[in-house]
Amino acid sequence: MRRFEARWGVLMALPAILGFVIFTVGPMIASFFFSLTDWQVGGQPSFVGLDNYTALADDALFWKSLSATTYYTLGAVPLTLLVSFAVAMLLNQKVRGLALWRTIFYLPTLVPAIANVVLWIWIFNPDFGLLNSLLRQAGLPTSQWVYSEEMAVPSLIIMSTWGFGNTMVIFLAGLQGVPRHLYEAVSIDGGGPWRRFWHVTLPMMTPTIFYNLVVGVVGTFQVFTQAYVMTEGGPNQATLFYVYYIFRKAFTESEMGYASALAWVLFMIIMVVTFLMFRNARRWVYYEMAGAR
Repeated sequence: MRRFEARWGVLMALPAILGFVIFTVGPMIASFFFSLTDWQVGGQPSFVGLDNYTALADDALFWKSLSATTYYTLGAVPLTLLVSFAVAMLLNQKVRGLALWRTIFYLPTLVPAIANVVLWIWIFNPDFGLLNSLLRQAGLPTSQWVYSEEMAVPSLIIMSTWGFGNTMVIFLAGLQGVPRHLYEAVSIDGGGPWRRFWHVTLPMMTPTIFYNLVVGVVGTFQVFTQAYVMTEGGPNQATLFYVYYIFRKAFTESEMGYASALAWVLFMIIMVVTFLMFRNARRWVYYEMAGAR
């Protein structure tokens, strides 16, 4: 009976296993092979060893794309976490029309990526965009937003908070899982809202914060659509994000070998950053079931 169940289990899992091997493992192995070659699309790949990787050190655009992506990550991730956590706390209150408010705050997440970018192109327009119109009415100086080299990445960081719905829902689920008796204990000891937040909510939410932090960092390191549709890496390479640089090398300049090397370097960077975050998590993430940090 166990063998029969095991066979059926493998059979049912086989489509997922085959899909993972064919569409994930296979392309990863192929890209690693191509990263060791000089391959122009339409030609024959020639083995060059680690030349593509050593060439990265002298590639100014590689360092530019890496710095732009890091800048975006350091700005977008904390801001999105802060906004989504604050909104989740508001939506965790017992107020009238709560389901409607939750739906409204989540709706921007459902907007297709391209439609979202087109909307923000209008919002950031220096002449008749919404933001500059509001600034003019308030008597404040306007900005060129994504059309300015200095403001391009900060503008995209602001834009990133638009789609905080998924992060908000995860925070909301975490908040609803905080034991009520802990709040009651703080109240009995004379603690107010701030002490309840600092000594109960924040410690109990650290696993959820950590999860959203890891997902956010991994996601922002792969930012692509904004640069591809809105700025094409400009102005003056200010928004030349790493994945867009890979795309440009692979599909514009047809340097598939070099693009594959770039992709593997990104994989290694994300892996190292994720490892460091997990290593550091022991110091501040509290798991109630484990009874320790």
